[in-house]
Amino acid sequence: MDSLACARSCHTAWSSGAVSVSTPSHLERGASESMRVSRRTRVAPAIAILRSTTFIDNTGSAALRHQKEEGNHSEGRRLPTTVGSIVCPSRRRCPSFVSASRDALAGPRSGGRNGAVGAVSAERAKTSVSTEFIADSFSPSMEQRKMALVFVGAEAAPWSKVGGLGDVMGALPPALAARGHRVMTISPRYDQYHDAWDTNVTAEVSLGGEVATVRFFHSRNRGVDRVFVDHPLFLETVWGMTGQKIYGERVGVEYPENPMRFAIFCQAALQAPLLLHLAEGVGLSSPYGEDVVFIVNDWHAALVPLYLKSRFQSRGTYANAKVAMCVHNLAYQGQFREGEFDYSTLDLPAELRPAFEQQVPNSRSEKSGEVLRVLNWMKAGFEYSDLLLTVSPAYATEVSTEHDRGAGLQDLTSRKGMLGIMNGADVTEWSPVNDKFLPHRYDVNSVFDVKPSLKQQLQAEAGFAARPEVPLFGFMGRLDEQKGSDILAAAVLRLVEDRKGEAQFIMLGTGKAQYEKQLQNLETRFPGQVRAMTRFSPRLAHMIIAGCDFMVLPSRFEPAGLVQLHAMLYGTIPVVASTGGFWDSVRDGVTGLHMGKFGVKPDGAAEDAVKAVAGLKRAIQMFSTPHFRDMVVAAMSQDLSWKGPARAWEQALLNLLKDARKEGRETTEVFPGEKVEKYLPARGAAKETLPATISL
Repeated sequence: MDSLACARSCHTAWSSGAVSVSTPSHLERGASESMRVSRRTRVAPAIAILRSTTFIDNTGSAALRHQKEEGNHSEGRRLPTTVGSIVCPSRRRCPSFVSASRDALAGPRSGGRNGAVGAVSAERAKTSVSTEFIADSFSPSMEQRKMALVFVGAEAAPWSKVGGLGDVMGALPPALAARGHRVMTISPRYDQYHDAWDTNVTAEVSLGGEVATVRFFHSRNRGVDRVFVDHPLFLETVWGMTGQKIYGERVGVEYPENPMRFAIFCQAALQAPLLLHLAEGVGLSSPYGEDVVFIVNDWHAALVPLYLKSRFQSRGTYANAKVAMCVHNLAYQGQFREGEFDYSTLDLPAELRPAFEQQVPNSRSEKSGEVLRVLNWMKAGFEYSDLLLTVSPAYATEVSTEHDRGAGLQDLTSRKGMLGIMNGADVTEWSPVNDKFLPHRYDVNSVFDVKPSLKQQLQAEAGFAARPEVPLFGFMGRLDEQKGSDILAAAVLRLVEDRKGEAQFIMLGTGKAQYEKQLQNLETRFPGQVRAMTRFSPRLAHMIIAGCDFMVLPSRFEPAGLVQLHAMLYGTIPVVASTGGFWDSVRDGVTGLHMGKFGVKPDGAAEDAVKAVAGLKRAIQMFSTPHFRDMVVAAMSQDLSWKGPARAWEQALLNLLKDARKEGRETTEVFPGEKVEKYLPARGAAKETLPATISL
């Protein structure tokens, strides 16, 4: 029975309304609307979808060989099969041939300036933070340095993006490929991406004893093999109707089948390096093989080290493989109450279950001290990963030493150790020199000639009077507690009431309805000074970054942040909360302004608004002064690209392969001429206090 027939059979069996079964996504677009996976799908019926998919037979899958150039494909086309079935008794390394792009991986290139942010000592952090201090202390030959790197994440820009995870998965892999490494990313196939081809390579996955098949799609982009895992539970946007709703129907409400979706994803990700023969050079193709480093991102990929240990390394496969786990936001951990999903459906050994178990406060209970028992995917991933990383050094320190920011995992991160490497900015998309959304482009030499005209156009679009002498403040971000839009709203209300006419505010973002309404009320009250655009628009985002004088970022916590990097690239001065990546990337009085550190919980919004008002008043006083112009030049003169962070990532992963995680102390040069000590305790080492410095 083919996939379509299976799907129809399943649809009939479950036509009671609990589930609508999708036509498998590798088939033609013409499948009927009734065959799509309903977002109301419940977990138990969703297993029926697993049963409905076609199984790989004992002889392995039909193999496919194709040659293609980057980005030269028609949407929805299937490539012809040119190679017959190949027997693969072990089912581990089925030689299904897929020749990807003819171009070889980029060779080693100059890393340029050291732009990565490694660690900040407590003393140095009190003043300013340099963004140039990771030195190449390990320089073997290129053959020794070349690594096979496999990034696993639920998002990969531009194909899928909700937040910073998508940006990192989009930009960091090409930066590492440019340094001579072989790099693959694996993410779900949420849509029929026009540049991703069906490889015709399949793999088996299992949940609750049920076996099903996933397919792999492939695209070659900027020197990176982009692999997409295809299964009906992923294909949420086949007709482009749901936009960014890849985790849930709305903010804060996730699909109930998410545990199943990402368990499937993690199993498939471990098979891709073994099954896919991808171009390694002109006329050459080979699988990535077993000697790889998996870089798993956030809770959606956290099962990779557990499946690796239980299903592969226990049988001698991937014996030398390592897993580095990167946290992009510890607020999202993949916590599921007992009863929300059954651990046994993961098909993991019972002895691994304790790694998931956690007790957390019951926020819904009126009884003080009442706890809930949950299964925490991120906690389990932490326990079985070889290296923990996050996206800025200050955030690594915060989540390891501060109870309210560690989100219940601070003891674990303190015991294991965590590296913090500041994110870079994708300068191919964010550059005032070649920004396709700007009517006029500029650089550091022409910023003061061009930026005033962009400001005037933005003021006109917002319905403001064209007043060059008045500072224009911008805000862009998700409207929720983390991003502090309520702090901003309270601060703007106080400031505009006290100093009418001295500032204009334009705000762009979507999120929780209560915060959208809060900003809209400000616009209604102050129509000539406040504009709230509760929608998403790439063009407006670029215009706001370029046309504003200041960008306000009042986050309660911020793992890395990207808006402040984009703002500095465009000569727009960031006014930031003193937390996480803002602390590491914005130098107070040099490239931006700090407002102080805000509380994590919303109940302190009134006090935080006072700090924000003080920061905004400071910006107003500084506007149009020589100091302001100096800050614009300093901000635009930085190298904020991924070159420096890629070098730091390379160093960390090379050290991991060299078994650098030794118990005890190491001394590493992280500032020119400055030595600091670090702890990277081995797994199982006694708990110890994390030092103020977390570095490479």
